[in-house]
Amino acid sequence: MKRRTTSIAGALVLALAALGFYWLLMPQPTLVETAEVVTSRFQDTVEEDGRTRVRDRYLVSAPLSGRIQRLTLKAGDTVRTGEKLATITPPVSPLLDPRVRLELEAQVGAAEAAVEETASLHEQAKVLLAQASADFERTRELVKRNVAAAAQLEREEFLFRSTQRQTDAAERRWHAATHLLEQARAALNSANNSETSESFPVSSPVDGRVLRVMQESETVVAQAAPLLELGDPGDLEIAVDVLTTDAARIREGDKVIIERWGGPTDLLGAVRRVEPSGFTKISALGVEEQRVWVVVDITSPRETWTSLGDGYRVEVKIVVDENDQAIVVPIGALFRRGDAWSVFVVEAGRVHLREIQVARLSARTAAVAQGVRPGEIVVIYPPANLAEGGKVTLQ
Repeated sequence: MKRRTTSIAGALVLALAALGFYWLLMPQPTLVETAEVVTSRFQDTVEEDGRTRVRDRYLVSAPLSGRIQRLTLKAGDTVRTGEKLATITPPVSPLLDPRVRLELEAQVGAAEAAVEETASLHEQAKVLLAQASADFERTRELVKRNVAAAAQLEREEFLFRSTQRQTDAAERRWHAATHLLEQARAALNSANNSETSESFPVSSPVDGRVLRVMQESETVVAQAAPLLELGDPGDLEIAVDVLTTDAARIREGDKVIIERWGGPTDLLGAVRRVEPSGFTKISALGVEEQRVWVVVDITSPRETWTSLGDGYRVEVKIVVDENDQAIVVPIGALFRRGDAWSVFVVEAGRVHLREIQVARLSARTAAVAQGVRPGEIVVIYPPANLAEGGKVTLQ
């Protein structure tokens, strides 16, 4: 009886050892991260950092040589058109110098030409605004009749708002040029006047705020020396430099999403201009890149971004393609197998290799034309040892 019990115990030990050995040799499930294939809006975007800047900056310079009194204005102060910014007391000799008089006469001529040019640009902007308004109203009527797409109406609205702001800017440039002409004529009259004790006031050409003060202390300045920089912080634009390969896909009027600017919600914008000339930029890795400046208008209401100022860093997403009902897969689930894109689909605890056809790729997601269905589970960043039919454990 004792021998029989020992035999049974030995058999049990051998069975347990064999079972443990089999368990050690059996392939273990791979721990993977997964995501669900969904039907949602797909946006193909170009994502870059940008900088805000005042659309129209006005550099106020000394119209003639002389001693300037100490400026009381500081950066951020509000000024009005015609408000005195500084006072210059001209010396005797430059005012009696014929060469200076000729220079002042030339400045008057240049200022008159600038007034004519800005007036023409203002008239041109008003014509473009009328055309943009007509196109916007026409598209709105077509959308009501279900003849035009809503995306076309949105694009026409962006173009109308952008043209409206360009018209306002052209009007301000015309007023500024007119004011500079008055200053040039006043400087010429002072040169022709024999009175030397008269001080010459330097006034503001536009309504706005002081962006920078170049010369704050009392000193002697030369003619055309920069004194102040003025602008309207409420009229901002965003300058973004993008790769030329991305710029080829960007069109005027494209929707722009402005993120990480410091406010609680994202802002909306529209591409106003893609500059025609590129430039070379050295990346952080020391690689030469050809890039192009893209100028973006902020279309969100002004009261939503009052804290945004000149020279602020923002992140922008320029939407170059959009589909409201696309089958979307995370970009991390895709990998190349030969010349085709593939994914691993999880079914009943095992993965199956699936070849898919990609319609569009963006920085984070891919729009799939065929190969997967909404609701299926795919593996994100599949490990190198994952193979067809392999067991997985979902993370």
